[in-house]
Amino acid sequence: MSGNSALMSRLAALAGAVTLALITTGATPAQALAAYPNPGVVTGDTGIHDPSMVKTPAGTYLAAYTGANIQLKTSADRTAFRNAGAVFPGGASWTTAYTGGSNNLWAPDISYRNGRYYLYYSASTFGSNKSAIFLATSTTGASGSWTNNGLVIETSAANDYNAIDPNLYVDPSGNWWLTFGSFWSGIKMVALNASTGKRSDSTVRSLAGRGGGAIEAPYLVKHGSYYYLWVSFDRCCAGAASTYRIMVGRSTSVTGPFVGRNGTAMTSGGGTEMLASHGSIHGPGHQAVFTDTDADVLVYHYYADSGASYLGINLIGYDSAGWPFVY
Repeated sequence: MSGNSALMSRLAALAGAVTLALITTGATPAQALAAYPNPGVVTGDTGIHDPSMVKTPAGTYLAAYTGANIQLKTSADRTAFRNAGAVFPGGASWTTAYTGGSNNLWAPDISYRNGRYYLYYSASTFGSNKSAIFLATSTTGASGSWTNNGLVIETSAANDYNAIDPNLYVDPSGNWWLTFGSFWSGIKMVALNASTGKRSDSTVRSLAGRGGGAIEAPYLVKHGSYYYLWVSFDRCCAGAASTYRIMVGRSTSVTGPFVGRNGTAMTSGGGTEMLASHGSIHGPGHQAVFTDTDADVLVYHYYADSGASYLGINLIGYDSAGWPFVY
């Protein structure tokens, strides 16, 4: 869905669900609204994992996601999607030292600025922090058009963090930041040079952690006076048994400290739950956020009862205290 019609139809559906919940359960409106929304309707080629999405200058949508040499999808309306090939159809030989020879590249982060698409992506293997984040750029975003801009950051067993799951954020002052991280000591941030897209200093900042527990997939956005750090908690990649869930915290500074709604610091495991398993929607997570004409848009994957992973899209609203909610 897109535009005001999508927003109105979603709100109407939500109002209907609230009314039904009140009638059948005697719940208060606040209790009814606490139920997790189902993903919005998407059609076509909707199989996906670790998605990121950008609105193109032409008003269409381009998604990048985990797969062989990084996979792409396009959509004209944010509802019907079609496969659009690989970022590197000829392979990405520079990544194989981190992937054990596999062409499966993870968790791309796609954005558009300065007349170019920027794609930060991960190379690693499960359970290892011998990992790397690379940068590619393109003027069109099309399969095969991407230039390898090289290594941004790497980790090894000597590090207590993991260089996967990147997200580029450019703050209102024009400073470039890369958030990343998975398990180990949690979510990190490094400063980037806006001209090169590479690191500008040696400082590694800590944004969130769970004492070595499951936290990954950071995504940083700003709304109003706050910076919001979206992350995924718990178990990914286990099909319908996945316990992935989407969390958020906020800060008045781009570098933190980020806290959940109850005030617990995200560096101490804090965060406010936004979306979790419900019904036949299992393990929603590895979220990305972008701003569209109708609302901020939450993009993620979830698992069906079959164990297959699919594209989830919902909209984001903000309450009177500035905390996000998903609908």
